[in-house]
Amino acid sequence: MNSRFKIAFVAAFASLALAGVSRAESIAMNTAPEIAQTLRAFNSDFNVRYVGNWDNDPEHETRGLSATGRTDNQLRAIRASISENKDLVRKLNQDDVKVDNIVDAEQAADGSVTFFVR
Repeated sequence: MNSRFKIAFVAAFASLALAGVSRAESIAMNTAPEIAQTLRAFNSDFNVRYVGNWDNDPEHETRGLSATGRTDNQLRAIRASISENKDLVRKLNQDDVKVDNIVDAEQAADGSVTFFVR
């Protein structure tokens, strides 16, 4: 009985440790330089979320430090990275998304990207 408890404890501890690693990678990959680098060659699934006034949108305020508060230069770099990726621009255009209307991008742990569009 005692060994079963130890095995269960070790398994629970290991899963918590791995969960922390995936979250940390998710946060780091959404900093402006990292997401810009990802978008230059991005060729996977994406989602589009439409927002009205992004600066006052509750989601903008609650998404975390790495994704909120991007400077104008960081946002320009993200848009430039998207523009460099002609396949991505074509796919965005098919969904009626103009690069200039993208106000943020966030990569999920599964590799997909969500574009926030005004």
